[in-house]
Amino acid sequence: MIEPPVVLSEAEAAAEDVLAYVEAGSAIFWRINGALFAAGFATFATLYYVQPLLPVLASRFGLSPAVSSLALSTATALLAVSMLVAGSLSEAWGRKPVMLASLLISGALTMATAIAPSFGLVLVLRGLAGVALGGLPAVAMAYLAEEIDPTAIGIAMGLYIAGNAVGGMSGRLITAVLADEAGWRVAIGSIGGLGLIAALLLWRALPASRHFRPRPLRTGALIASFMAHLRMPGLPVLFAEGFLLMGGFVTVYNYIGFRLLAAPYRLSQSAVGLLFCVYLVGVVSSALMGALSGRLGRRPVLIVNLTLMLVGVGLTLFRPVWLVVAGVALVTWGFFGGHSIASGWVGARAQRARAQAASLYLFAYYAGSSLIGTLGGWVWSAFGWPGVATLVALVLSGALALSAALPRV
Repeated sequence: MIEPPVVLSEAEAAAEDVLAYVEAGSAIFWRINGALFAAGFATFATLYYVQPLLPVLASRFGLSPAVSSLALSTATALLAVSMLVAGSLSEAWGRKPVMLASLLISGALTMATAIAPSFGLVLVLRGLAGVALGGLPAVAMAYLAEEIDPTAIGIAMGLYIAGNAVGGMSGRLITAVLADEAGWRVAIGSIGGLGLIAALLLWRALPASRHFRPRPLRTGALIASFMAHLRMPGLPVLFAEGFLLMGGFVTVYNYIGFRLLAAPYRLSQSAVGLLFCVYLVGVVSSALMGALSGRLGRRPVLIVNLTLMLVGVGLTLFRPVWLVVAGVALVTWGFFGGHSIASGWVGARAQRARAQAASLYLFAYYAGSSLIGTLGGWVWSAFGWPGVATLVALVLSGALALSAALPRV
């Protein structure tokens, strides 16, 4: 049975009326976005720092590219499952406590990964970190949807995703450079330290929720709520878009390092790490496209971003390094623009239990990362980069086809 709506007392209803939503440009708006920017930074640095280290782990432990990619896929797969639970826990326990626990536990587990003696233990610790990290992305999206004025949600979501982009870039770049200079274990330990610092910043800076109303955890009501989201027109298509967007994007980044470290390029680990600086275009894209979709409509802007990703994949097939980098930059621009639109769209369409709706979107999103990302390893081993590019192009073509089923808004 679907959980009944929360009934507020007269005093609570009056208080609810007084508590206005946070408007763009206000001091508290920037305080919220600063805290969540730092949290998103740490989350995605922790999740993706291992990506440029995949060739290092393959060499150090004698692994194939597909097996070494499990260091990322294991974390993202368990993150996907964890978010389904974490989003629901936050409906009962509150948004900020769940996000704070996520950063503290994942930071400590990453510090432990730095001293793991075997690849098996690395996988265990990475999996546990993925479980812990599940307490932030969906909950942060729900926090913004509840606290920010609806007219400013596109900007706020874009800024949050910009923090994700900067964190993903910085985590990859820091580990790539430190792996060359001080070893891969020091590189991993530094990321764990950043996660603990971000937890402190979130604790001190993020205001407590003002519009959140706790709901008791009931299994039957929880399942009914998930099913209601799956039946809501448009939401399942957005979940599928997240699966395909992330699957194509992470596959490019998983194996482009293997390509550039091999002949004819033979770049150093640090040089390959610098490629992740193109994540900076994601910072611009996520904020710009989130705002642009409010003026031009979500669907047409999403289609433009998917098309840019396809063009970028085509450019990576050329041999000159500058064309490869330009292609990866286009893929990055299109991905972050598309993700900011799709994720904000989920929050807008979900009428209730937004953390659970966000959890379903991100479950599909990270399932795409794990499944398509791992499949890309086998394709790389069998067909090289042309095979990987073809796989990604097919995935993105599917996302374009699905966009026809989305509402014209």
